[in-house]
Amino acid sequence: MVGVLIVAHGALGEALIHGASHVLGKRPLQVQQLGVTVHDDPDAILPQAQELVRQLDGGDGVLVLTDILGATPSNIATRLLRPGKVEGLSGASLPMLIRALTYRDEPLAAVVDKAMSGGRDGVVHLNSDACNAASRS
Repeated sequence: MVGVLIVAHGALGEALIHGASHVLGKRPLQVQQLGVTVHDDPDAILPQAQELVRQLDGGDGVLVLTDILGATPSNIATRLLRPGKVEGLSGASLPMLIRALTYRDEPLAAVVDKAMSGGRDGVVHLNSDACNAASRS
């Protein structure tokens, strides 16, 4: 099972995990978060992030999700990456996380693709057509 680490601003990571737990009916295993505040030194947090990756990797790799590319959490996340073992995506959202969790028994590369599609497909313009289609489902 692919582990998932969310490195994000403040409590966003925990909020995403809480939302996923609500949708899935239980808190998923092998999912952790690292909240970064304005007062945190990225060099001081890196060892904690590395330890979380180590704990989450059961042999199938780890997907690191971060909120905003170029911000401190993503800068920390990029220092964790090891192609094929620790992969990362920015733009973390609940649809992205749910998709990653749903497919994480697949190989890491497939989980990355599914998470990316979840993020893309989770962005929908709520116009009358979309609302009418949703109400028919």
